[in-house]
Amino acid sequence: MSTASSTESSGGGAGVPSAPPEAAERPAATEPRQGRFAAAVDRFAPALGAYAVVKATGLTVFLLLLSHTEDFLKKDPGRGGGAQPWDVLGTWDGIWYQRIAENGYDPQLIPLHGYPLATYYENSAAFFPLYPWLMRLVGAVTGLGPYGSGIVVSVLASFVAAAGIFAIAERLGGFRAGVIAAVIWGLFPGSGVEWAVYSDSLFVALSAWACYCVMTHRWLTAGTLALVAGLNRPTAAALIAAVSITALVALVRRTDGVARPLTAMLITPWGLLWYVAWVGYRMGDWTGYFKLQRGAWNRYFDWGASTARTTLDVVTGHWTFWQSNPAPDLIAVALLIALPGLLVLLLRLRPPLVLVVYTLLTLFTALSSNQIYGNISRYLLPAFPLFIGLAIALRRLRPATVAGLFAMPAVAAGWYAGYALFELGIP
Repeated sequence: MSTASSTESSGGGAGVPSAPPEAAERPAATEPRQGRFAAAVDRFAPALGAYAVVKATGLTVFLLLLSHTEDFLKKDPGRGGGAQPWDVLGTWDGIWYQRIAENGYDPQLIPLHGYPLATYYENSAAFFPLYPWLMRLVGAVTGLGPYGSGIVVSVLASFVAAAGIFAIAERLGGFRAGVIAAVIWGLFPGSGVEWAVYSDSLFVALSAWACYCVMTHRWLTAGTLALVAGLNRPTAAALIAAVSITALVALVRRTDGVARPLTAMLITPWGLLWYVAWVGYRMGDWTGYFKLQRGAWNRYFDWGASTARTTLDVVTGHWTFWQSNPAPDLIAVALLIALPGLLVLLLRLRPPLVLVVYTLLTLFTALSSNQIYGNISRYLLPAFPLFIGLAIALRRLRPATVAGLFAMPAVAAGWYAGYALFELGIP
Protein backbone atom coordinates (compact mmCIF):
# COMPACT_ATOMS: atom_id res chain seq x y z
CA MET A 1 0.00 0.00 0.00
CA SER A 2 1.32 3.44 -0.86
CA THR A 3 2.14 6.09 1.71
CA ALA A 4 -0.59 8.35 0.40
CA SER A 5 -3.31 5.72 0.73
CA SER A 6 -2.11 4.77 4.22
CA THR A 7 -2.42 8.37 5.39
CA GLU A 8 -5.85 8.79 3.89
CA SER A 9 -7.17 5.58 5.41
CA SER A 10 -5.84 6.47 8.85
CA GLY A 11 -7.77 9.75 8.89
CA GLY A 12 -5.08 11.30 11.12
CA GLY A 13 -5.77 8.78 13.88
CA ALA A 14 -3.60 7.96 16.88
CA GLY A 15 0.07 7.35 16.10
CA VAL A 16 -0.12 8.90 12.60
CA PRO A 17 1.51 12.35 12.32
CA SER A 18 -0.52 15.03 10.58
CA ALA A 19 0.78 16.57 7.39
CA PRO A 20 1.89 20.18 7.67
CA PRO A 21 -0.68 22.70 6.37
CA GLU A 22 1.49 23.78 3.44
CA ALA A 23 1.75 20.18 2.23
CA ALA A 24 -1.99 20.03 1.79
CA GLU A 25 -1.88 23.09 -0.46
CA ARG A 26 0.62 21.55 -2.90
CA PRO A 27 -0.37 19.12 -5.66
CA ALA A 28 0.28 15.59 -4.47
CA ALA A 29 2.70 14.81 -7.32
CA THR A 30 4.87 17.92 -6.93
CA GLU A 31 7.13 16.63 -4.18
CA PRO A 32 7.78 13.21 -5.78
CA ARG A 33 8.54 14.89 -9.10
CA GLN A 34 10.88 17.35 -7.46
CA GLY A 35 12.46 14.50 -5.58
CA ARG A 36 13.00 12.48 -8.74
CA PHE A 37 14.48 15.47 -10.54
CA ALA A 38 16.82 16.26 -7.66
CA ALA A 39 17.86 12.62 -7.48
CA ALA A 40 18.58 12.60 -11.23
CA VAL A 41 20.67 15.76 -10.90
CA ASP A 42 22.62 14.27 -7.99
CA ARG A 43 23.15 11.08 -9.94
CA PHE A 44 24.22 12.46 -13.34
CA ALA A 45 25.73 15.88 -12.56
CA PRO A 46 29.24 14.68 -11.64
CA ALA A 47 29.60 12.60 -14.81
CA LEU A 48 28.14 15.26 -17.10
CA GLY A 49 30.18 17.98 -15.40
CA ALA A 50 33.40 16.03 -15.84
CA TYR A 51 32.47 15.27 -19.45
CA ALA A 52 31.79 18.97 -20.10
CA VAL A 53 35.17 19.96 -18.65
CA VAL A 54 37.20 17.60 -20.83
CA LYS A 55 35.18 18.48 -23.94
CA ALA A 56 35.48 22.22 -23.37
CA THR A 57 39.22 21.84 -22.76
CA GLY A 58 39.74 19.86 -25.95
CA LEU A 59 37.59 22.24 -28.02
CA THR A 60 39.53 25.24 -26.73
CA VAL A 61 42.85 23.64 -27.69
CA PHE A 62 41.42 22.70 -31.10
CA LEU A 63 40.37 26.29 -31.80
CA LEU A 64 43.73 27.61 -30.59
CA LEU A 65 45.55 25.27 -32.96
CA LEU A 66 43.34 26.39 -35.83
CA SER A 67 44.01 30.04 -35.00
CA HIS A 68 47.74 29.36 -34.75
CA THR A 69 48.12 27.81 -38.20
CA GLU A 70 45.26 29.58 -40.00
CA ASP A 71 45.36 26.75 -42.51
CA PHE A 72 41.56 26.67 -42.51
CA LEU A 73 41.59 30.05 -44.31
CA LYS A 74 43.27 28.39 -47.30
CA LYS A 75 40.84 25.47 -47.59
CA ASP A 76 37.48 25.04 -49.23
CA PRO A 77 34.58 25.84 -46.82
CA GLY A 78 33.26 22.33 -47.25
CA ARG A 79 36.63 20.66 -46.74
CA GLY A 80 38.10 21.83 -43.46
CA GLY A 81 37.96 25.55 -44.25
CA GLY A 82 35.93 28.59 -43.32
CA ALA A 83 36.04 32.25 -42.38
CA GLN A 84 36.41 31.56 -38.65
CA PRO A 85 38.07 28.68 -36.75
CA TRP A 86 34.76 27.31 -35.48
CA ASP A 87 33.44 27.04 -39.05
CA VAL A 88 35.63 23.93 -39.38
CA LEU A 89 33.15 22.09 -37.13
CA GLY A 90 30.56 22.35 -39.89
CA THR A 91 32.71 21.05 -42.74
CA TRP A 92 33.10 17.63 -44.43
CA ASP A 93 29.97 15.62 -43.52
CA GLY A 94 28.68 18.70 -41.72
CA ILE A 95 28.23 20.62 -44.96
CA TRP A 96 26.07 17.81 -46.33
CA TYR A 97 23.86 17.79 -43.24
CA GLN A 98 23.41 21.56 -43.50
CA ARG A 99 22.36 21.25 -47.13
CA ILE A 100 19.86 18.53 -46.27
CA ALA A 101 18.42 20.57 -43.40
CA GLU A 102 17.96 23.51 -45.79
CA ASN A 103 16.93 21.81 -49.02
CA GLY A 104 15.91 18.22 -48.26
CA TYR A 105 16.82 15.27 -50.49
CA ASP A 106 16.93 14.62 -54.22
CA PRO A 107 18.16 11.01 -54.49
CA GLN A 108 19.86 10.35 -57.83
CA LEU A 109 22.47 8.10 -59.39
CA ILE A 110 24.31 10.34 -61.85
CA PRO A 111 27.16 8.58 -63.68
CA LEU A 112 30.62 10.09 -63.28
CA HIS A 113 33.37 9.38 -65.80
CA GLY A 114 37.13 9.76 -65.71
CA TYR A 115 37.74 8.82 -62.06
CA PRO A 116 39.14 5.35 -61.23
CA LEU A 117 37.49 5.08 -57.78
CA ALA A 118 34.22 6.90 -58.47
CA THR A 119 31.44 5.99 -60.87
CA TYR A 120 28.67 8.27 -59.52
CA TYR A 121 28.46 11.87 -58.37
CA GLU A 122 28.11 12.34 -54.61
CA ASN A 123 24.51 12.76 -53.46
CA SER A 124 22.99 13.73 -50.11
CA ALA A 125 20.93 10.51 -50.02
CA ALA A 126 24.01 8.79 -48.55
CA PHE A 127 23.29 10.63 -45.27
CA PHE A 128 20.44 9.37 -43.10
CA PRO A 129 17.63 11.80 -42.21
CA LEU A 130 17.14 11.85 -38.42
CA TYR A 131 19.92 14.32 -37.63
CA PRO A 132 19.01 16.89 -40.33
CA TRP A 133 15.35 16.54 -39.33
CA LEU A 134 16.28 17.55 -35.79
CA MET A 135 18.45 20.36 -37.14
CA ARG A 136 15.47 21.71 -39.04
CA LEU A 137 13.25 21.40 -35.96
CA VAL A 138 15.73 23.25 -33.75
CA GLY A 139 16.11 25.91 -36.42
CA ALA A 140 12.34 26.41 -36.60
CA VAL A 141 12.10 26.77 -32.81
CA THR A 142 15.19 28.90 -32.17
CA GLY A 143 15.70 30.77 -35.43
CA LEU A 144 19.25 29.43 -35.71
CA GLY A 145 20.70 28.57 -39.09
CA PRO A 146 21.70 25.04 -40.10
CA TYR A 147 25.18 25.34 -38.58
CA GLY A 148 23.97 26.60 -35.20
CA SER A 149 21.12 24.10 -35.13
CA GLY A 150 23.50 21.25 -35.91
CA ILE A 151 25.84 22.25 -33.10
CA VAL A 152 22.93 22.50 -30.63
CA VAL A 153 21.62 19.04 -31.57
CA SER A 154 25.09 17.48 -31.35
CA VAL A 155 26.03 19.06 -28.02
CA LEU A 156 22.72 18.18 -26.38
CA ALA A 157 22.87 14.66 -27.78
CA SER A 158 26.44 14.28 -26.52
CA PHE A 159 25.29 14.91 -22.96
CA VAL A 160 22.45 12.41 -23.39
CA ALA A 161 25.02 9.91 -24.70
CA ALA A 162 27.40 10.59 -21.81
CA ALA A 163 24.51 10.09 -19.39
CA GLY A 164 23.63 6.77 -21.02
CA ILE A 165 27.24 5.56 -20.90
CA PHE A 166 27.41 6.62 -17.25
CA ALA A 167 24.19 4.77 -16.44
CA ILE A 168 25.43 1.52 -18.00
CA ALA A 169 28.87 1.72 -16.39
CA GLU A 170 27.34 2.62 -13.04
CA ARG A 171 25.11 -0.43 -13.23
CA LEU A 172 28.07 -2.68 -13.99
CA GLY A 173 30.79 -1.12 -11.85
CA GLY A 174 29.44 1.58 -9.59
CA PHE A 175 29.24 5.36 -9.56
CA ARG A 176 32.95 6.11 -9.97
CA ALA A 177 33.22 3.76 -12.95
CA GLY A 178 30.28 5.56 -14.54
CA VAL A 179 31.92 8.96 -14.23
CA ILE A 180 35.21 7.67 -15.64
CA ALA A 181 33.44 5.99 -18.59
CA ALA A 182 31.70 9.25 -19.52
CA VAL A 183 35.04 11.07 -19.41
CA ILE A 184 36.78 8.45 -21.54
CA TRP A 185 34.09 8.78 -24.20
CA GLY A 186 34.82 12.51 -24.29
CA LEU A 187 38.54 11.83 -24.76
CA PHE A 188 38.43 8.92 -27.16
CA PRO A 189 40.15 9.35 -30.54
CA GLY A 190 37.48 10.57 -32.92
CA SER A 191 35.56 12.36 -30.17
CA GLY A 192 36.10 15.69 -31.95
CA VAL A 193 32.89 15.04 -33.90
CA GLU A 194 30.82 14.93 -30.71
CA TRP A 195 30.50 18.74 -30.70
CA ALA A 196 30.48 19.22 -34.46
CA VAL A 197 27.78 19.13 -37.17
CA TYR A 198 27.93 15.34 -37.23
CA SER A 199 25.39 12.66 -36.33
CA ASP A 200 27.71 10.60 -34.11
CA SER A 201 26.59 11.96 -30.73
CA LEU A 202 22.96 11.40 -31.59
CA PHE A 203 23.65 7.83 -32.63
CA VAL A 204 25.59 7.01 -29.46
CA ALA A 205 22.84 8.58 -27.34
CA LEU A 206 20.23 6.32 -28.95
CA SER A 207 22.49 3.26 -28.76
CA ALA A 208 23.54 3.71 -25.13
CA TRP A 209 20.01 4.19 -23.86
CA ALA A 210 18.68 1.35 -26.01
CA CYS A 211 21.26 -0.97 -24.43
CA TYR A 212 20.43 0.35 -20.97
CA CYS A 213 16.72 -0.28 -21.58
CA VAL A 214 17.48 -3.87 -22.59
CA MET A 215 19.54 -4.30 -19.42
CA THR A 216 16.62 -3.00 -17.33
CA HIS A 217 14.00 -5.02 -19.27
CA ARG A 218 12.31 -2.01 -20.87
CA TRP A 219 11.82 -3.84 -24.14
CA LEU A 220 9.39 -1.54 -25.92
CA THR A 221 11.56 1.51 -25.27
CA ALA A 222 14.67 -0.36 -26.38
CA GLY A 223 12.98 -1.48 -29.60
CA THR A 224 11.73 2.03 -30.31
CA LEU A 225 15.16 3.56 -29.76
CA ALA A 226 16.73 0.99 -32.09
CA LEU A 227 14.09 1.77 -34.71
CA VAL A 228 14.82 5.50 -34.45
CA ALA A 229 18.59 4.86 -34.55
CA GLY A 230 18.00 3.15 -37.89
CA LEU A 231 16.98 6.56 -39.25
CA ASN A 232 20.29 8.04 -38.14
CA ARG A 233 23.08 5.84 -39.51
CA PRO A 234 23.42 2.58 -41.45
CA THR A 235 25.68 1.22 -38.69
CA ALA A 236 22.52 1.04 -36.58
CA ALA A 237 22.39 -2.51 -37.94
CA ALA A 238 24.71 -3.47 -35.06
CA LEU A 239 22.31 -2.02 -32.49
CA ILE A 240 19.27 -3.53 -34.21
CA ALA A 241 20.92 -6.97 -34.16
CA ALA A 242 21.98 -6.60 -30.52
CA VAL A 243 18.51 -5.67 -29.32
CA SER A 244 16.86 -8.33 -31.50
CA ILE A 245 19.19 -11.17 -30.49
CA THR A 246 18.87 -10.33 -26.81
CA ALA A 247 15.10 -10.12 -27.17
CA LEU A 248 15.08 -13.52 -28.89
CA VAL A 249 17.07 -15.05 -26.02
CA ALA A 250 14.66 -13.53 -23.49
CA LEU A 251 11.77 -14.87 -25.55
CA VAL A 252 13.17 -18.39 -25.63
CA ARG A 253 13.94 -18.35 -21.92
CA ARG A 254 10.60 -16.70 -21.06
CA THR A 255 12.38 -14.33 -18.68
CA ASP A 256 10.20 -11.34 -19.59
CA GLY A 257 7.12 -12.97 -21.03
CA VAL A 258 6.36 -13.03 -24.74
CA ALA A 259 4.70 -9.82 -25.88
CA ARG A 260 7.31 -7.20 -24.97
CA PRO A 261 10.49 -8.93 -26.22
CA LEU A 262 8.67 -10.11 -29.35
CA THR A 263 7.40 -6.61 -30.10
CA ALA A 264 10.86 -5.13 -29.58
CA MET A 265 12.37 -7.71 -31.92
CA LEU A 266 9.78 -7.02 -34.61
CA ILE A 267 9.95 -3.21 -34.62
CA THR A 268 13.72 -2.62 -34.45
CA PRO A 269 14.70 -2.79 -38.15
CA TRP A 270 12.03 -0.63 -39.73
CA GLY A 271 13.74 2.75 -39.54
CA LEU A 272 16.81 1.48 -41.37
CA LEU A 273 14.81 -0.57 -43.87
CA TRP A 274 12.43 2.29 -44.60
CA TYR A 275 15.14 4.78 -45.46
CA VAL A 276 17.15 2.42 -47.66
CA ALA A 277 13.93 1.38 -49.44
CA TRP A 278 12.82 5.01 -49.86
CA VAL A 279 16.15 5.97 -51.44
CA GLY A 280 15.94 2.98 -53.76
CA TYR A 281 12.37 3.88 -54.72
CA ARG A 282 13.28 7.49 -55.47
CA MET A 283 16.30 6.41 -57.53
CA GLY A 284 14.33 3.78 -59.42
CA ASP A 285 16.83 1.16 -58.23
CA TRP A 286 16.23 -0.82 -55.04
CA THR A 287 19.97 -1.19 -54.51
CA GLY A 288 20.53 2.50 -55.16
CA TYR A 289 21.73 3.37 -51.66
CA PHE A 290 24.48 0.76 -51.80
CA LYS A 291 25.48 1.74 -55.34
CA LEU A 292 25.79 5.34 -54.18
CA GLN A 293 27.96 4.40 -51.19
CA ARG A 294 30.31 2.37 -53.35
CA GLY A 295 30.26 4.43 -56.51
CA ALA A 296 30.47 7.91 -54.94
CA TRP A 297 32.23 7.38 -51.62
CA ASN A 298 34.16 4.14 -52.26
CA ARG A 299 32.56 2.50 -49.21
CA TYR A 300 31.83 -1.20 -49.41
CA PHE A 301 32.13 -4.41 -47.42
CA ASP A 302 35.32 -6.37 -48.06
CA TRP A 303 35.75 -8.58 -44.97
CA GLY A 304 38.52 -6.33 -43.65
CA ALA A 305 40.91 -6.71 -46.58
CA SER A 306 41.46 -2.96 -46.97
CA THR A 307 41.94 -2.46 -43.22
CA ALA A 308 44.60 -5.20 -43.06
CA ARG A 309 46.35 -4.00 -46.21
CA THR A 310 46.37 -0.36 -45.15
CA THR A 311 47.61 -1.22 -41.65
CA LEU A 312 50.62 -2.91 -43.22
CA ASP A 313 51.18 0.12 -45.46
CA VAL A 314 51.07 2.53 -42.51
CA VAL A 315 53.41 0.58 -40.22
CA THR A 316 55.92 0.16 -43.07
CA GLY A 317 55.75 3.84 -44.08
CA HIS A 318 54.10 3.38 -47.48
CA TRP A 319 51.78 6.39 -47.83
CA THR A 320 50.54 5.65 -51.34
CA PHE A 321 47.13 4.16 -50.52
CA TRP A 322 43.78 5.85 -51.14
CA GLN A 323 43.19 8.86 -48.84
CA SER A 324 46.42 8.49 -46.90
CA ASN A 325 46.70 11.01 -44.05
CA PRO A 326 49.76 10.21 -41.90
CA ALA A 327 48.72 11.71 -38.54
CA PRO A 328 45.18 10.23 -38.40
CA ASP A 329 46.48 6.97 -39.88
CA LEU A 330 49.05 6.58 -37.09
CA ILE A 331 46.37 7.38 -34.50
CA ALA A 332 44.26 4.61 -36.05
CA VAL A 333 47.16 2.15 -35.74
CA ALA A 334 47.63 3.09 -32.07
CA LEU A 335 43.94 2.52 -31.47
CA LEU A 336 44.03 -0.88 -33.18
CA ILE A 337 46.97 -1.86 -30.95
CA ALA A 338 44.96 -0.89 -27.86
CA LEU A 339 41.75 -2.51 -29.10
CA PRO A 340 42.39 -6.13 -27.96
CA GLY A 341 43.24 -4.92 -24.45
CA LEU A 342 40.07 -2.84 -24.25
CA LEU A 343 38.05 -5.79 -25.46
CA VAL A 344 39.60 -8.12 -22.85
CA LEU A 345 38.83 -5.62 -20.08
CA LEU A 346 35.21 -5.57 -21.19
CA LEU A 347 34.70 -9.32 -21.70
CA ARG A 348 36.30 -10.27 -18.39
CA LEU A 349 33.38 -8.48 -16.71
CA ARG A 350 30.96 -10.91 -18.36
CA PRO A 351 28.75 -8.02 -19.43
CA PRO A 352 25.11 -8.39 -20.54
CA LEU A 353 24.58 -10.04 -23.90
CA VAL A 354 23.30 -6.87 -25.53
CA LEU A 355 26.62 -5.10 -24.86
CA VAL A 356 28.67 -8.01 -26.15
CA VAL A 357 26.72 -8.34 -29.40
CA TYR A 358 26.58 -4.59 -29.96
CA THR A 359 30.31 -4.12 -29.36
CA LEU A 360 31.46 -7.05 -31.48
CA LEU A 361 29.21 -6.12 -34.39
CA THR A 362 30.25 -2.47 -34.18
CA LEU A 363 33.90 -3.51 -34.34
CA PHE A 364 33.17 -5.89 -37.20
CA THR A 365 31.29 -3.22 -39.15
CA ALA A 366 34.01 -0.62 -38.62
CA LEU A 367 36.93 -2.86 -39.57
CA SER A 368 35.40 -4.98 -42.33
CA SER A 369 34.65 -2.24 -44.85
CA ASN A 370 36.70 -0.27 -47.32
CA GLN A 371 36.94 3.21 -45.82
CA ILE A 372 39.19 6.17 -45.05
CA TYR A 373 41.69 4.45 -42.78
CA GLY A 374 42.31 7.46 -40.55
CA ASN A 375 38.61 7.50 -39.69
CA ILE A 376 38.81 4.25 -37.74
CA SER A 377 38.98 6.34 -34.58
CA ARG A 378 35.63 7.89 -35.48
CA TYR A 379 34.04 4.64 -36.65
CA LEU A 380 34.88 3.05 -33.28
CA LEU A 381 33.44 5.95 -31.28
CA PRO A 382 30.03 4.20 -31.02
CA ALA A 383 31.72 1.16 -29.42
CA PHE A 384 31.26 2.77 -26.01
CA PRO A 385 31.21 -0.51 -24.03
CA LEU A 386 34.98 -0.67 -24.64
CA PHE A 387 35.35 2.35 -22.38
CA ILE A 388 33.42 0.67 -19.58
CA GLY A 389 35.90 -2.13 -19.00
CA LEU A 390 38.72 0.41 -18.76
CA ALA A 391 36.66 2.65 -16.48
CA ILE A 392 35.97 -0.21 -14.08
CA ALA A 393 39.67 -1.08 -14.07
CA LEU A 394 40.48 2.54 -13.13
CA ARG A 395 37.79 3.00 -10.48
CA ARG A 396 40.09 1.78 -7.68
CA LEU A 397 42.35 4.81 -8.15
CA ARG A 398 41.78 7.87 -5.99
CA PRO A 399 39.85 10.71 -7.67
CA ALA A 400 42.91 12.97 -7.59
CA THR A 401 44.95 10.28 -9.34
CA VAL A 402 42.30 9.81 -12.01
CA ALA A 403 42.09 13.57 -12.56
CA GLY A 404 45.86 13.74 -12.98
CA LEU A 405 45.77 10.77 -15.34
CA PHE A 406 43.23 12.46 -17.61
CA ALA A 407 44.62 16.01 -17.44
CA MET A 408 47.03 15.69 -20.35
CA PRO A 409 44.66 13.68 -22.59
CA ALA A 410 42.03 16.40 -22.05
CA VAL A 411 44.46 18.94 -23.49
CA ALA A 412 45.89 16.64 -26.15
CA ALA A 413 42.41 15.67 -27.37
CA GLY A 414 42.23 19.08 -29.02
CA TRP A 415 44.93 17.77 -31.36
CA TYR A 416 44.44 14.00 -31.75
CA ALA A 417 40.61 14.07 -31.64
CA GLY A 418 40.10 17.46 -33.24
CA TYR A 419 42.85 19.04 -35.32
CA ALA A 420 44.27 15.76 -36.63
CA LEU A 421 40.79 14.60 -37.61
CA PHE A 422 39.41 17.76 -39.25
CA GLU A 423 42.56 19.45 -40.59
CA LEU A 424 45.12 16.68 -41.09
CA GLY A 425 42.58 14.11 -42.24
CA ILE A 426 39.02 13.70 -43.51
CA PRO A 427 36.52 12.83 -40.76
